[in-house]
Amino acid sequence: MSKSKAPSQRQLRVGELVRHALTEVLTRETFEDKALKGQMISVSEVRMSPDLKIATCFISPLGGRKQNGKGEADPKAICKALAANAKFIRARATAHLNQMKYMPTFRFLEDTSFENFAKIDALLRSDVVQRDVNKSE
Repeated sequence: MSKSKAPSQRQLRVGELVRHALTEVLTRETFEDKALKGQMISVSEVRMSPDLKIATCFISPLGGRKQNGKGEADPKAICKALAANAKFIRARATAHLNQMKYMPTFRFLEDTSFENFAKIDALLRSDVVQRDVNKSE
């Protein structure tokens, strides 16, 4: 019997609260870390563990991967920098999440959902698929 089940309403609700708090902290605070300096970060989703003690945050650089015309922003470097500053971020998020019994520990992962969508979209627009679609009409 597998243990994979959908998140509860409570997990979803708390995840959304944490996402808003995290977005607020990342928008308002200044970080000394080189990978985060001047970087706009989008928090697309926060998944809470069943006990609500771990928040897995999916992030991506805002505006794609370009950063101030100086090349590409590395999402892995940003995740690593956020992980190094996780305690600071957690402390700042506490003010926004004062209704929670326990403050969750933040884990940061790169959000690849947009890239996956782009790959699927490219496949659907490919000549092979379009030829098959036009055949059936």
